[in-house]
Amino acid sequence: MKTRQLGSLQVPAIGYGAMVLSPGIYGDIDDTRAQAALKAALDAGATHVDSSDAYGVDSHNERLVGRAIKGRRDEVVVATKFGLAIPEGEPSRPHPVGYAFGELHVNADPRLVRRYAERSLRNLDTDVIDLYYLHYPDPGVPIEDTVGAMAGLVRDGLIKHIGLSNVTAGQLRAAHAVHPVSAVQNEWSMWRPVDPGLLATARELGVGIVAWSPLGTGFLTGTVQSLGENDFRHNAPRFSAENLAANNDRYAPIRSLAAQLGITPAQLALSWLLHQDEHVVAIPGSRTPSHIEENLAAADLTLHPDTLARIDEALNKFEVTGGTLL
Repeated sequence: MKTRQLGSLQVPAIGYGAMVLSPGIYGDIDDTRAQAALKAALDAGATHVDSSDAYGVDSHNERLVGRAIKGRRDEVVVATKFGLAIPEGEPSRPHPVGYAFGELHVNADPRLVRRYAERSLRNLDTDVIDLYYLHYPDPGVPIEDTVGAMAGLVRDGLIKHIGLSNVTAGQLRAAHAVHPVSAVQNEWSMWRPVDPGLLATARELGVGIVAWSPLGTGFLTGTVQSLGENDFRHNAPRFSAENLAANNDRYAPIRSLAAQLGITPAQLALSWLLHQDEHVVAIPGSRTPSHIEENLAAADLTLHPDTLARIDEALNKFEVTGGTLL
């Protein structure tokens, strides 16, 4: 697997987003199947594994990852996030989102940061977290204060690198002035452009970008015609029956281009993303080993400038119906 830099941290160009392995995200799944998917990802080279203490009930996702990396910890870059799985009895503040439920609840108070990290270390069954993110900025806490507490975790050896997720360019700049930030994790895909100001600031500061939902929450695979029961995407306006049909029609030129190139739509979407910046990496998630291997093969694709121009032309005509999470 080709590698890229997130600040001073080296990771595979395509990693693995483990959120899909917890029940209630894309419908039900059992731990046996989830462990098989994680093993397939690690064996195929997706050794940058991304989780969060908020994925699944009682930090299910972190505990799952912890079991998967047991015995092979040295080969894995473990990334996780904090701020949404708020300890009982602690207050929370709303962070508006574009999904049907309208808001998430955040608490990134500096006094809780070490408590969050120690809980994640126990869940992951490890003594250090390689890349630790603030999951969402807390509207009631200056981001500099939260990052100052995270810097204490670096100093004490609990985490190696600081990351921020779902932030603005201004928040990144303010945080980076307190302690170097290795990575910013934001939604970025063919149907959700990254904020140009954030990208420019990350480039200026030498911060890598980790693209979450690089396959448009599965849409860019070209295989989503409807949603099953207990699928988290029922909250997403882009996946309503009417919007999904319209978006699939509009996305047809991209699917056709992938067929002409002899690759899958998912591979085209991931390769296109990696061509946007030399310091962007993707963390697609899948539950199926064959799809995981298919996704990872996109890291080895080189798209001709004419192909990239054709994609941009098609995307410029592609008006997506419905909002995303942010």
